[in-house]
Amino acid sequence: MSKPSLRHIGLLLALLLLVSACSNNESYSDRLNTERHAINAYLRTQRIENEIPKDSVFETGKDAPFYRLDPESNVYMQVIDAGDRENDKAKTGQTIYFRYTRYNLVTWYSTKTLTVDFSNELDVSFQPTYFQFKDFTMPASAQWGYGIQLPLNYLGAEAEVNLIIKSLYGITEEISYVQPYLIHVRYFHSMM
Repeated sequence: MSKPSLRHIGLLLALLLLVSACSNNESYSDRLNTERHAINAYLRTQRIENEIPKDSVFETGKDAPFYRLDPESNVYMQVIDAGDRENDKAKTGQTIYFRYTRYNLVTWYSTKTLTVDFSNELDVSFQPTYFQFKDFTMPASAQWGYGIQLPLNYLGAEAEVNLIIKSLYGITEEISYVQPYLIHVRYFHSMM
């Protein structure tokens, strides 16, 4: 029997949470449509690259394009700082700490204002957030979803990015809410 992939696990979780995803008269399908519209509307305000550079040398900075990281368009990445891609790549199982600020794109879609949904970037009193790179058997890794780790397949372990993450690739316990996020992430080797 083959080992289930993260994608299959995510899809299974989404199906299991389908019942709780529907509120009032809004169906799960309606929420997925809203998520798609919100992401597409935000992406129309940005430069987009549908392919990762063959040499994995990304344009960087606050005006860099968003790169599509997976074929199903679940994660887009804007590289602010690529870190040291040559000498400081994350290794499988390595603990990576991160600080982030996230913005709900469905809220942005209805108001056209980016407002902070959650942030632990400036307040170090928050518990440290971390994952073991590519080890989704660990609860500390699985809880954050697949999307938050995806940039480290291409960048140095101390990179800084903006991510657009569909709910299916986001925080596991929030999949049923079908909320896409724009997330500013800074990765670190040690707690900050």
